[in-house]
Amino acid sequence: MINKRLKDALFTDQWSELFMGALAPFNFVLVSTVRMQGVILLLFAKYYHLPFLRDVQTDCTRTGLGGYWGNKGGVSVRLAAFGHMLCFLNCHLPAHMDKAEQRKDNFQTILSLQQFQGPGAQGILDHDLVFWFGDLNFRIESYDLHFVKFAIDNNQLHQLWEKDQLNMAKDTWPILKGFQEGPLNFAPTFKFDVGTNKYDTSAKKRKPAWTDRILWKVKVPSGGRSPSGQQSHWLQVTQHSYRSHMEYTVSDHKPVAAQFVLHFAFRDDMPLVRLEVAEEWVRPEQAVVRYRVETVFARSSWDWIGLYRVGFRHCKDYVAYVWAKHEDVDRNNYQVTFSEESLPKGHGDFILGYYSHTHSILIGVTEPFQISLPTSESASSSTHSSGTSSEEEDDSTLELLAPKSRSPSPGKSKRHRSRSPGLARFPGLALRPSSCERRGTSRSPSPQSRRLPCVAPSRGSSDGGTQGCSEEGLSGLPGPWTLPPSVPRSLGLLPALRLETVDPGGGGPWEPDQEAPTPDSLSPSPQGRQKLEEGGLGP
Repeated sequence: MINKRLKDALFTDQWSELFMGALAPFNFVLVSTVRMQGVILLLFAKYYHLPFLRDVQTDCTRTGLGGYWGNKGGVSVRLAAFGHMLCFLNCHLPAHMDKAEQRKDNFQTILSLQQFQGPGAQGILDHDLVFWFGDLNFRIESYDLHFVKFAIDNNQLHQLWEKDQLNMAKDTWPILKGFQEGPLNFAPTFKFDVGTNKYDTSAKKRKPAWTDRILWKVKVPSGGRSPSGQQSHWLQVTQHSYRSHMEYTVSDHKPVAAQFVLHFAFRDDMPLVRLEVAEEWVRPEQAVVRYRVETVFARSSWDWIGLYRVGFRHCKDYVAYVWAKHEDVDRNNYQVTFSEESLPKGHGDFILGYYSHTHSILIGVTEPFQISLPTSESASSSTHSSGTSSEEEDDSTLELLAPKSRSPSPGKSKRHRSRSPGLARFPGLALRPSSCERRGTSRSPSPQSRRLPCVAPSRGSSDGGTQGCSEEGLSGLPGPWTLPPSVPRSLGLLPALRLETVDPGGGGPWEPDQEAPTPDSLSPSPQGRQKLEEGGLGP
C-alpha cells in the first residue's frame, strides 16, 4: 500500500490516466500537469491548437502548517495562447466558518509567492486572463442549518447568496477586485453524506455551503474601459454554463464545472516551425520530414520531432522520434529522416510534431497522414520478445510527464519499465488499465491497440539514427475516433472548466442574440479543417 501511494505521488496518477483516456478520442492532448498532494491541475488542448500555445510554466505554493504541508495551497499553469497570457490557478483554502480571514491570507500568499520566468507576465495577476477555482471553502454566514436547508428545498437560493462569504468579500477585500463569477443557480455543493445526495447527517451536521467555485478576472488594458462601460474588444470572456453535478456521490463534495468562450484577435497566428510531409508513407525511404524554422525561434539541442498516432494523449506519447539535428537544405530549412527500424508496421493515421524544449510543448504539427508499411516475421518475433520482457517487469518508472525532462525518452539506451499505478476500480466504470496491468503494452499511456516500434537514439548520433524495439500488447482498445465505452457517473471530480478559443475571422464582438460559434470554428486553420473533414476525422 505504501509503495502504491508513493508511486501515485511521484508518477502518473489515476486521475491523469482517466482524463487522458477519456479526452484523447476527441483530439485533446495533455499540455501540462501540476500536482501538490491532493490538489491537481490538468490542462488539455486540441492538438491543432498546440503550435499557438507557448511559454508553458507551472508553480505551486504550500500554505498548510505555515507553508510546510501541501494539504492546503495552490497550483497553477500559465501559458501564452495565441499571444494572450492566460493563468489557471487551482486552490484548496482553509476550512471552517471562522477561517475567512485565513482564507484571504492564504490567497494573498499564493499570489505573492508564485512568480514565473521570462519577460511576459511574471505574477498571477499580471496575466491577461486568470481563472481561479477549487475548493475555496467559503461558507454561508448568519443563517442556521434549518434555514439554509429550507431555502435549498424551496429554491430560495438568492437569500443564501447574500450571506455567502465570498460574495461579501468581493466588496471589502481589495485582493478580489475585478474577479467575476457566474450566478450560483445550483444548490450548495458541500457537505454530503458519501454515496448519497443527502446533506451531512453526522453528529457534526455541517451547514451546506458553496465551497467549490470558479471565478475569472480579465486584466483591464492600460486604456481602461470604453465609454459604454464595456471591456475592450481585445479580449472578451463569455460564460456559457456554470453548474454542479449531483450524480457524483463518491465524495462529500459535488463537482462544479464551467464552460467559457473567449473572443480575441490572434496576436500569434503563425507556427514557429512548419513541417512538411508526404500524404502517405508506403516505403521506408519516404520517411523524410522537412521543416522551416522562423527566424525568431530559438532552437535547442534538446528539440526533437515525434511521430504520433492520431488520438495521442500527451506530447511524449510518441510512436517514434528523431532528434532535430539538421541538414541544411536552405536557410532556415532543414530535414530529418526516420530510420526504417523505428517506423510502425501496418496501416494507420499519424501526425508529426516538433517538440520545443524551451517552450515545453509541440510548436509545430502536421495534418494527419497515413503510413502503410508491410509487416515482417522478424518484426513480429521482436514484438513478442519485447512483450514478454515487459510482462516480467511490472515495477518500473514512468517519467513521460516529468516537467523538466529534456529527452523524450526516459533513458538514453537503457530500457525503462512503467511504474504507473493501477487505476482504482470504480463501480460501473470501465477504465483503461494501467501500464502495470496491461501485459506488454507501451510504457507510454498510448491509445493504440498494440505496441508499435519505438526508438531510443543516441544523443551522440549526427544523423538522427535510431535503434528499434517493439512490443505487442492487448487489442480491442477503443480506436482514436470512437467514444469511450462508458461515461463516468460515480466519480467525485475537482472543479474543472473547459476553455474554447474562437476567432470569428476578425469580426466584432458577438451580439447578445447571436448564436454561439460551432465547434468547427474553433480551429485556426480553415485549410486544416477542410482536410480533416475530407478524411472523415473532424476536429
